[in-house]
Amino acid sequence: MSQSTDPNPPGQPVPAAGQPNRSQSTAEHRDQAPDSVAVAVLTVSDTRTVETDTSGRLILDGLAGRGHQVVEYRIVRDDVTAIRETLGDWAADPRIAAILTNGGTGIARRDTTYDVVAGLLEKRLDGFGELFRMLSFAEIGAAAMLSRAVAGVYQETLIITMPGSRNAVGLAMNRLILPELPHLVFEVTK
Repeated sequence: MSQSTDPNPPGQPVPAAGQPNRSQSTAEHRDQAPDSVAVAVLTVSDTRTVETDTSGRLILDGLAGRGHQVVEYRIVRDDVTAIRETLGDWAADPRIAAILTNGGTGIARRDTTYDVVAGLLEKRLDGFGELFRMLSFAEIGAAAMLSRAVAGVYQETLIITMPGSRNAVGLAMNRLILPELPHLVFEVTK
């Protein structure tokens, strides 16, 4: 008696005739992705220092725990020029494949990270912000709409912005960024 293997596990949609199995395609891309990614980390804050930057530390520790290399880490004031110059310098640095930022994504007058990043992005990854706000809503309710977290590609460099709160950074890193970072970089560079 021969057994056939079903390429579509229970609960997975069956692809239409002639269409690739999306879960196989995603798995194949993940397998081709690098094990380690070179990353720069930017904290945008008018008050934090290296000693008090707990959100930045959470990002750094999460990256190290997954074997990624942190090439640059910096704290800049919530200032359009400082943010734009830092991102421009890092995007031009061939050592850096991804930039993770935290802070400045809200709607307060001083929150300018979103405005700078959204203006630079050549390709947006809208799903990041959508999923982040969906996950945030499950934790904090309607206040999740206050986040303007955004991600995309600028000069062949992945940029992902997160709010400055430690809880928000933990959510974004653990649920979205760390599981997909190598895959995202693979897609940007292929």
